[in-house]
Amino acid sequence: MASPLVLLPGLMCDARVWAAQLAAFADHAPWSPGGYGQGETITAMAEAALGAAPPRMSLVGHSMGARVALEMVRLAPERIERLALLDTGIHPPGPGEREKRYALLQLGRDHGVEALVDQWLPPMVHPDRRADPEFLRPMRTMCVEAGIETYERQIKALLARPDAAAVLDRIKAPTLVGVGRQDEWSPVAQHEQIVARIVGARLTIFENSGHMSPVEAPDQVNHALRQWLNA
Repeated sequence: MASPLVLLPGLMCDARVWAAQLAAFADHAPWSPGGYGQGETITAMAEAALGAAPPRMSLVGHSMGARVALEMVRLAPERIERLALLDTGIHPPGPGEREKRYALLQLGRDHGVEALVDQWLPPMVHPDRRADPEFLRPMRTMCVEAGIETYERQIKALLARPDAAAVLDRIKAPTLVGVGRQDEWSPVAQHEQIVARIVGARLTIFENSGHMSPVEAPDQVNHALRQWLNA
């Protein structure tokens, strides 16, 4: 039996992004943090998650949560029995990233968090779903409730993120890397580079999904996680 399943959410997200996984893996004592407290660094977020998580865990991170997961591996590798990294990256901040993130922050300050979320969220999903209010509504509610202060703390952490690439060569845990086929924020090629650095890692591509694969492709994500847990 695999160790308890720990699910780390990404930017502006909380346990609600994992609703389909929390329901499907009741047999693995699933747990997801409601957030990362007041942490303004990836290391602080990792330390908060380690402080609340079980002593040994099967660890899944999505987007920013996968960067937190890699920092947890660096800090406490003996506690990570399995590792899954979904829709993420290991690169440092690229040209223009700081300006784009702070432009969204200013939009939120000037016009409210709803304006920030309405500009940021649709490009995170499959192009066919970007104009579907019924599909977007639960995620929009979650992100709006996170608030501007959470967004500001988390982008500060992301813009000062540690070198995640240095962790990959040291990973010994069985590792799943997953990505939506239409993830425009963290494309497939990025994940192929991650897999090439981790001994024995396996890449799974979720069809008809953008960046928010746990919500967009829950059955595919659950199938991949089940195989990973049972391996």
